[in-house]
Amino acid sequence: LLENFTNYHSTNSSIMFSSALRHAVSPVARTARRTFAMGPAAGGVISDELLDKLGGLSTQALVDGLWVMGWPPSQIDNAAPLHPSHKCVGRAVTLNFVPVRPDIAQDKPAGGESPEYEAFEKCGPKEVLVMASVGPNESVGGDIKFLRLKQLGCGGLVTDGAVRDTDEIIDYGFPCFSNGTTARQGPAAMQPWECNGVINISGVTVRPGDAIVGDQDGVVVVPAKVASMVFDIAHGREVIEGIVKEELTKNPGPPGIYYPFMSGKIKVDSPLGKLLATKGITPENSNQFEGSANW
Repeated sequence: LLENFTNYHSTNSSIMFSSALRHAVSPVARTARRTFAMGPAAGGVISDELLDKLGGLSTQALVDGLWVMGWPPSQIDNAAPLHPSHKCVGRAVTLNFVPVRPDIAQDKPAGGESPEYEAFEKCGPKEVLVMASVGPNESVGGDIKFLRLKQLGCGGLVTDGAVRDTDEIIDYGFPCFSNGTTARQGPAAMQPWECNGVINISGVTVRPGDAIVGDQDGVVVVPAKVASMVFDIAHGREVIEGIVKEELTKNPGPPGIYYPFMSGKIKVDSPLGKLLATKGITPENSNQFEGSANW
């Protein structure tokens, strides 16, 4: 009995001591440990040169490049251009909204220290502000807030929510992609909570620093970690599509002769393979052929 009591007392003392140690860890150490456990928000760095190259490609080519690499869906379906002229390319600055709660309103930094204004100040001509709304019809902002983006020369704004003051935003001149427009105010439904974290926007994950490319077909997120490879695949595909269209223009006929056409799957002895050979494109200098894929 005495032995059992001693063991019980010893075990309990160890548990209490371990608990005391955990609580004694400094807040800084706890934050560092939590940050490490979460992983880094950004996935890599995209140079200005590569960013410009990505912006020169269509969103279709970029989607196809990511698809053949086996990446999950990368197009933000609920984000359409506010004006037909709007196109954008830039590194993502992310902003996450959360549903309204009184304690959130109390704890969120006020005024100019709010996460949304922190995000605004990170934006310039090479950045696109990506705002994750809590709903497709909730406003992420309007003319007064977004005047600051105009002043900063922001490369674009993308949201799966709505925007207000449409005419003024179009006049501001920066590209804007949203689910739609609304007259309602956003603060009644949601509040900005985090700048430059990993966000979910219409089922697509966006990390700060990812390349955001938008045109009339939609918005595509190119992960920074694989941006160079995506460009190589997508650019090669666009070159080949140009050759096919040129050939069909000269010799009209059903385009099916050159299909199926998938990057990394083109057969050398297929009609498409033979056509490309006449243009000097072969497995030796292109990753578009069967057996030449390098991803």
